[in-house]
Amino acid sequence: MKVTEIKSYLASRRELIQKALESCLPPPESYPPAVHQAMHYSLFAGGKRLRPLLVLAAGEAVGSPPEPLLPAACAVELIHTYSLIHDDLPAMDNDDFRRGRPTCHKVFGEAVALLAGDALLTHAFAVLSQVPEGVPTEKVLQAIGELACAAGSQGMIGGQVVDMEAEGRQVTLETVNYIHTHKTGSLIRACLRMGGILGGADEEQLDTLTRYGENLGLAFQITDDILDIEGDFANMGKKGGVDMARGKATYPACLGLAQAKEIAGQLCKEAQELARSLGTKAEPLIYLAGYVLNRQG
Repeated sequence: MKVTEIKSYLASRRELIQKALESCLPPPESYPPAVHQAMHYSLFAGGKRLRPLLVLAAGEAVGSPPEPLLPAACAVELIHTYSLIHDDLPAMDNDDFRRGRPTCHKVFGEAVALLAGDALLTHAFAVLSQVPEGVPTEKVLQAIGELACAAGSQGMIGGQVVDMEAEGRQVTLETVNYIHTHKTGSLIRACLRMGGILGGADEEQLDTLTRYGENLGLAFQITDDILDIEGDFANMGKKGGVDMARGKATYPACLGLAQAKEIAGQLCKEAQELARSLGTKAEPLIYLAGYVLNRQG
């Protein structure tokens, strides 16, 4: 598949995801409008939809059409958006901008932003519990378990807690790895596994997708660390230099910028090799690993 064909594939899948997201939320004017407007404000703030794209690409790599994968793709984006709203709150990172716009709490107030995040989290499981035609119910239940574990105290939340506890302290690489593989990596890993499970992957394919997701998840957070140093507001949509100012536990802080870049590159290369082993239908996964490594925002 040529690069232009992959870009066309990704554009068509983003369109499917966008329509599915628009149809899965109550309209912004629904009563009570404050929380629904806040949910729409953050969900449609211009994200690149990497996580839902990974769900679709993983499922399609093992032979599924995209449509039965859309509830899982939407669910993971709803949870990702909730996590960003809460992450920006004054009690957490206290950020003023996200994706180039004022953060949710700056527009709607802290209480409504908090509730909008809660609503997106709970609505994600209502969306994911829909059983698509042709998908066995037990596979949907398995996907629900995957997402719940990835988002909970032994996944994303656990990583967030250790991230806060490590702020301003000297930490080991082992601690940084825990933070990165849980705060960010667990949800990305779940994208690959949900796509594989709902797409009908066999045991070997699911193992390959899982390892791809683990490599990509860690690489994504390392590149995020690097962008905090080298990125700019125009591309990232938020201020840079924040991690260093707050004494965050990052790869560059622990190993230096050059070694952090080398490790991110190696992780993405390994992810691409794993995707190649799945055959030509997994070519979008190869491209997405390259995108994660070279992204500017």
